[in-house]
Parts: sequence; structure tokens; C-alpha cells
Amino acid sequence: MPQHHLLPPDLAAPTFLTPGVTVPAPACAPPAPAIPQSAVELLRHAAAALRNAAAEPAAQDRYIGAHLAALRAAAAMLAARAAPGRASSRPRSVWVALPRVAPGLSEWAAFFAASATVRAALEAGLRGVTCRQADDLVRDAETFLVAVAQALRLPHQTVLV
Repeated sequence: MPQHHLLPPDLAAPTFLTPGVTVPAPACAPPAPAIPQSAVELLRHAAAALRNAAAEPAAQDRYIGAHLAALRAAAAMLAARAAPGRASSRPRSVWVALPRVAPGLSEWAAFFAASATVRAALEAGLRGVTCRQADDLVRDAETFLVAVAQALRLPHQTVLV
């Protein structure tokens, strides 16, 4: 069976997702704030979903899986940073809420909000994506997971295993 995705083998299983690989925090970094375990677990689930997405043979499955991995990573940020007791009466998209708790991730929120419509169309069978589009989203989701880990001041080599 031919290889459908464009990721070279070293990117298909990124080293930052490799169990047991750790990088010490810089000596000058201030102590990281306490992160709820639920946020750490969401980030780990996001990494696992991304690994699974990268291994999918079908472009549409890679795209959907990568988007869902990014969604979990955004949920991890919300779990870590959302103010307790400030639940809205109306549910809102994680991509709308993310810039409020992590302004540095606003561009990512806009990007993944736009890709959510593509994911919904794929899930409904209304359109397809190319291998290139799927592989680009896998790489973008990987970069986003690292950005979330860094924003939470978690060593992504340790957290995303």
C-alpha cells in the first residue's frame, strides 16, 4: 500500500512526543504556576490524538484527527487558565474563549476556528481534502500543541508523552 502522507518518518512521530525524552527548564525561568492535572491530561490526550492522526492513511482522517488534537490542546489551556466560577450562561466555542484566557494564542484560535468548518464538512461527507492539506494541518496542530505547552510553562518533551 502506498504511503499517502507527506510527512517524513521523523515528523510522523515527532521527538517531542517520544516517551522518556525530557529537557530541563532553563535555570533563569521563574517557577511555573500550578497547572491542574486535568489540563495536563488533556494535553497528553491531544498529543496521543495527534500521533494517531499522523498515522492515518486517509487524508480526511488525518485532517479531522489533527483538528481534534488541537481542540483538546485548546481545552487544556482553558482548563488551566479559565477563572473558576465564571461559567457563561451560554456555551461558546473553545476558539472564541481561547483568546480571552491566552491572548498570545489568538491567531491560532482564528486559524483553527476556520479549519473547524472544513472539519465539519469532512465529517458530513460534503467535501474532501488533499494529502497536502491534511499533512499541513498535522504539522500546524503539532506546532500549536508545543505553543500551548510553552504558554503553560510545561516542558513539552515531558508533558506530551
